[in-house]
Amino acid sequence: MLQAGRHFLDSGSGSFAPILAIALIPMIATLGFSLDYNSAVTTRASMQNALDAATLSITTLPTDTSLADRQVKLQESFAANSGQGAAKLDGFAVAADGTATINASARFAMPTNFMQIARIPTVQVGVASAVRKRPALLEATFKVDLVSGYWGKTMTLYGTKFGEKNANPLMKITYTYNNHGDPKGYGTATVYTVNGTTETQVQKQECKTGKVDNFSNLPSGAIKQTDKNGKKYVTTCTNTMTPADGPGAVIDVSQMDTLYLQMDVPSASTARPRQPAVLKSNDSKTSDRLYIDSVEVAKGETVDIFTAVPCGQPSKQAWEDGGSAVPAPVENADFFYTVTGKCGFNQRPSETVLTQ
Repeated sequence: MLQAGRHFLDSGSGSFAPILAIALIPMIATLGFSLDYNSAVTTRASMQNALDAATLSITTLPTDTSLADRQVKLQESFAANSGQGAAKLDGFAVAADGTATINASARFAMPTNFMQIARIPTVQVGVASAVRKRPALLEATFKVDLVSGYWGKTMTLYGTKFGEKNANPLMKITYTYNNHGDPKGYGTATVYTVNGTTETQVQKQECKTGKVDNFSNLPSGAIKQTDKNGKKYVTTCTNTMTPADGPGAVIDVSQMDTLYLQMDVPSASTARPRQPAVLKSNDSKTSDRLYIDSVEVAKGETVDIFTAVPCGQPSKQAWEDGGSAVPAPVENADFFYTVTGKCGFNQRPSETVLTQ
């Protein structure tokens, strides 16, 4: 059979061999072009992934980073992610509300193998990427509204900076019961900002309680209570702000990657062994003791403080310190405060989405 094929090809009288040879040329060229095309598709996919990663990476740079430095970082990240060719920062803009938009592209002259037969030494491969980054929390201001309860407690705001692992205290609110014997139990709450080992007092709320025969002629804002024996109590609270016109604890969170609130109630587990002594907003076992605008956090959920503090408006929040079972109405809570957020461009990567 093989000898017959060779005889056919070698035969001078045969006319099919030249025709077959001519027909194989476009078939081989088509196969070669297909291989170059598949190589270009693979290269393009790799470049797209690398450019997307590089574009996302420059959104976490500080706001004062120059466009030239962002371009350098873009190219470095693009190359580190196996991108071929050159990446270019086509646009970086931050709107007045803090929304950032980033556009980038990359091009690569991919060398060909079979297309060189047709005098096509390279094929241009291009990709583009676009990112939108919404405004994020830059600053949070905490102000105590009213704290009560027989148990002493401390609420602390913890934050972890970008690139770090350990959380550090940023704000602290302490509470001490004044032993007035009233049913709800009121005392003194003190608010501090915390910077390393330095604590600065910014608010002090002192509540005083006394027994009365009736609730007539009470001062404005007085709190009325009646115990199970019918005894009447009136509580008045005064706030001392530092400075006098201060808004409360103003916390810069622009360099924070994570935030959570923690309430320590050391006497809770002693008084009631089943009650948690530590409550955390990022702990699914205790976060349901937090109320956000009168709505209790669902059991098993955790709270991202970045999303719990609204931009440009106040949020009324509260904690049940463990003395009452939950779920329960917000009125049962013991620790009421108002928190207000200021938002703008932020380095947090979780606020970033690809749009192209």
